[in-house]
Amino acid sequence: MSSDWPDAALDVEALLRAGWRPTPFRDVVLKVHQRCNLACDYCYVYTMADQSWRDRPAVMDRRTWRIAARRTAAHADAHDLDGMRLVLHGGEPLLAGTARLDELIGDFRAAFPAGRRLEVLIQTNATLIDEAAVALFDRHDVRVGVSLDGPAEANDLRRRRPDGRGSAAGVDRGLRLLPPDRFAGLLCVIDPATDPIACYEALLSYRPPAIDLLLPHANWDSPPAGGYAQWLIAVFDRWYDAPRQETSIRLFEDVMTLLLGGPGRSEQVGLSPVAVVVVETDGAIELVDSLKSAYPGACATGRNVADDEFDAVLRHPGVVARQIGADALGDTCRACPLHRVCGGGHYAHRYRSPDGFRNPSVYCADLAALIHHVRDRIAADLRAQSLPVRE
Repeated sequence: MSSDWPDAALDVEALLRAGWRPTPFRDVVLKVHQRCNLACDYCYVYTMADQSWRDRPAVMDRRTWRIAARRTAAHADAHDLDGMRLVLHGGEPLLAGTARLDELIGDFRAAFPAGRRLEVLIQTNATLIDEAAVALFDRHDVRVGVSLDGPAEANDLRRRRPDGRGSAAGVDRGLRLLPPDRFAGLLCVIDPATDPIACYEALLSYRPPAIDLLLPHANWDSPPAGGYAQWLIAVFDRWYDAPRQETSIRLFEDVMTLLLGGPGRSEQVGLSPVAVVVVETDGAIELVDSLKSAYPGACATGRNVADDEFDAVLRHPGVVARQIGADALGDTCRACPLHRVCGGGHYAHRYRSPDGFRNPSVYCADLAALIHHVRDRIAADLRAQSLPVRE
């Protein structure tokens, strides 16, 4: 299965003839383990359209990750990048075991070009963090992102173990073992049925350097419930009105920066090129895995690290569509004065069958309400300093 746009309708060769050039990948997401010890009911990998995880090896073998390491190093060298980021992902990457991860990270660092930086991050549910894992993180200078959806009673509504038990106690135990200098931040999927302030303050109690607030993956074929704008606005006001900055919230900071005419940093808003590639446990080179929420095969490129360099997918329509900014937006979005701030929303949230991804975000109204609210809150401060706010 494929979508009309971009798979069939985006003319990559015409863009190249007109002078457009792809942005090289900066992040390599390595799916080191296909399975998970939790059964979150909103998980795009296991509960949504694409079920390709079932046909892949449970864990990545050493031959595959060594090839992936060489491809990553070659990509950095070919594009003269000062550094790249390796993101260990799953499933739950700690299911691979600390001994395997120790070898994997060591092989990546050994393969990486001298003088080029390799940042290593792991995204985990934290329930398997123990002293051996912490020692691994320290030994290899790994920063750790943790998924948590607020206080225990809220988190355990959605983030449960396969037997139905909640995961919050295990996450809490793991977070308390994690040294502050290893902690990259928290990732929280928004549930508008929960108390937004209680959620934010529960996350804040762990003193995260950053919080990513994510809208659940949904699209026009599988639309979400309402209430997201009100939830986000409540948290924004609590965060913005604090007497000092308590943490970084990328969504809010990006909206503020974009309103001032600056660039965004995330996939949720803005028009900056997305420079992420995924390697699955079998070596398949894929588009960002959030597209698994759209339809079976939405992430596939037909390439594998065993045979191909990462440059082989830089001109894939699914990569190009996320790097051409406003040209990827439909007429409705481009006619909207907010489009350079919202960027059309998260790419996966624009999907509608059979035409594909050239639609407004299914969260369009929520994003517009949030952006207008943020603009109203900061306008008086900026006016006093004669700084422009994007209309």
